[in-house]
Amino acid sequence: MAEAALNQPIPQELTGVLGVQPPPKSRAEAFTRSFLRRSLPQDSNLDTKEMLTHKAVILGYSRPKKDKPRRKKAKGLNAKQKRAMKIFDIKPEHQKYELFLPLHELWKQYIIDLCNGLQPTTNPQLVQSKLLKADFHGAMIKVVRSKCASYVGLTGILIQEFKHVFKVITQKNELKVIPKRNSVFEIEVNGFVSHIYGSRIEQRASERSAKKFKSKGAIDL
Repeated sequence: MAEAALNQPIPQELTGVLGVQPPPKSRAEAFTRSFLRRSLPQDSNLDTKEMLTHKAVILGYSRPKKDKPRRKKAKGLNAKQKRAMKIFDIKPEHQKYELFLPLHELWKQYIIDLCNGLQPTTNPQLVQSKLLKADFHGAMIKVVRSKCASYVGLTGILIQEFKHVFKVITQKNELKVIPKRNSVFEIEVNGFVSHIYGSRIEQRASERSAKKFKSKGAIDL
């Protein structure tokens, strides 16, 4: 009913009030056919006369695709630039063992939480697997084996970890750089002692957290 009322011509008594004059039927049909011919694609096989027999006509429209502007990624500093700016250098006045003791306490709590609480009944292999993927910043480490004899016995708090080296601060306020390769490190947390082969963890801390380590295997120094 609504569609029929919509298509009815304007009543004669309203043409004067509205100030409009409905076009004759032939003129309206001619306009519609002309509009359809202009709107349809040139290679269309649709017959405008046949289309007019339907109740509705759907005209397709495709918006032109606009290329989205590419966002430029912010370029970070490369390793050479970081070294030139001395980003990772620790000032001599900050090379004090006591300054990093609070960091070591935080690290111990971090490992305890990571292992769901270290109890005497905790599986040592679980602790070992968690340590291999953990962040070592703040850990107390000791070199127990190394091809370089001068490193053996060195103990300190790890304050910086890189892909191939550890930087530790000793109780004598000495900053030592220890290569991971060909070294074995001892880490003790709440009575659990783990030995970490440096050659197995020659990755950055973020990379090591996603790596799968073999449960068994021997590494020769």
